[in-house]
Amino acid sequence: MVQKRWKIIERNIAKYFFIFLGSILAAIGLEIFLVPNQIIDGGIVGISILLSYITKLPLSAFIVVLNLPFLYIGYKQIGKTFAISTMIAIASLSYWVSVFIPIPELTNDFFLAAVFGGITVGVGVGLIIRYGGSTDGTEIIAIILDKTTGFSVGEIVMFFNLFILASAGFVFGWDKAMYSLVAYFIAYKMIDITVSGLDESKAVMIVSDHSLKIREVLIARLGRGVTILHGEGGWSGAPKKVLYSVVTRLEIAKLKSIVNEIDETAFVAINDVHDVMGGQVNKKSIH
Repeated sequence: MVQKRWKIIERNIAKYFFIFLGSILAAIGLEIFLVPNQIIDGGIVGISILLSYITKLPLSAFIVVLNLPFLYIGYKQIGKTFAISTMIAIASLSYWVSVFIPIPELTNDFFLAAVFGGITVGVGVGLIIRYGGSTDGTEIIAIILDKTTGFSVGEIVMFFNLFILASAGFVFGWDKAMYSLVAYFIAYKMIDITVSGLDESKAVMIVSDHSLKIREVLIARLGRGVTILHGEGGWSGAPKKVLYSVVTRLEIAKLKSIVNEIDETAFVAINDVHDVMGGQVNKKSIH
């Protein structure tokens, strides 16, 4: 029991270390490369940069204030673990952005700023997402809209960001808007590489001797439908209950935590899902 608790503590220490590291990298990308050269990122951070420039108020304040409503929505729709990780990531990013303001930019070349700013921000945000957090409220809204519209999460996020990046043309000039687009696509790709897959849906197969207990907890805490497949152990020949479920990538960290709590020896396979239709895919209401 003590050993299990210590492993949970170790996992949480590693998780929040990388969330902090990710926020530092993202802040470096913003304040050392992008913001001084009037190049913006996508999402809430991009809106924050525009509002900070227009109002002359601190960027760090806008990052926190604009994300608060989405943080509440994320808590209600995705869960407490995600909300806590996201809150820590946002607070840390806001803090480090304010710390790096006095440091002069490393380059005045807009193209180099867009490339290296995009790389640094992408790796930082990728680490935050990989360890169960987020810094962008538009993704949370996209996940919700995905259930009521015919568009995927990726398409909705792309629409939001193209609108935000286009707005930069009216504020900073169209050349800066184009550099912002370059930075955005580089950051998007770096997030993809860091997280090892940005698809909004993930298919999960779980093989465990405690399948029924895992199923109950997944339904209760994630609100996701779970299908039981009947299999057979290749070595033992014993009957096995295999769990199959489709979740969003933001729920993967919580799902792993749930499975580890119940059975540390469980076999878990996670695959990208490029298209989902039919079945009980959408999250059920949790009361």
